[in-house]
Amino acid sequence: MFSKIFSLAILALALSIVSSETCSNPQVKGASSYTTTDATIVSQIAFITEFSLECSNPGAEKVSLFAEVDGRITPVAVIGDTKYQVSWNEEVKKARSGDYNVRLYDEEGYGAVRKAQRSGEENNVKPLATVVVRHSGSYTGPWFNSEILASGLIAVVAYFAFATRSKILS
Repeated sequence: MFSKIFSLAILALALSIVSSETCSNPQVKGASSYTTTDATIVSQIAFITEFSLECSNPGAEKVSLFAEVDGRITPVAVIGDTKYQVSWNEEVKKARSGDYNVRLYDEEGYGAVRKAQRSGEENNVKPLATVVVRHSGSYTGPWFNSEILASGLIAVVAYFAFATRSKILS
């Protein structure tokens, strides 16, 4: 009898700990981001965003988070007491300029998103918060390589030199 009451008390304690770790009324503060802007020698564009998460219930900021960007889910790294970081890569040709919405989910929301993805349904799960990362585009180099431009310029100068020489000699 005592062991049943003891195990019931442990279960109640565990449930109270789990329920206290959900972040209620989350707010993202101080979001900053970085994206690769020079793609002349890289094959992938890096996207990094850092932000702080504030919850109305104290102590819930240390919740495990997951981020979803364009259908891809990645874990969120904890870099401080209330600071988090999300990073991902995209190929240069697939990376578009503009805004990327980074939707943040707790473990419960992550499970619901994964379930929707597995069943092929649209993601209608409400995120805890959303962070916007702006990518202005990447410089992939000049339209013409300098070697081609120099060769073309040499060909034009040589043509005019030979044409002028022909006129002078005739």
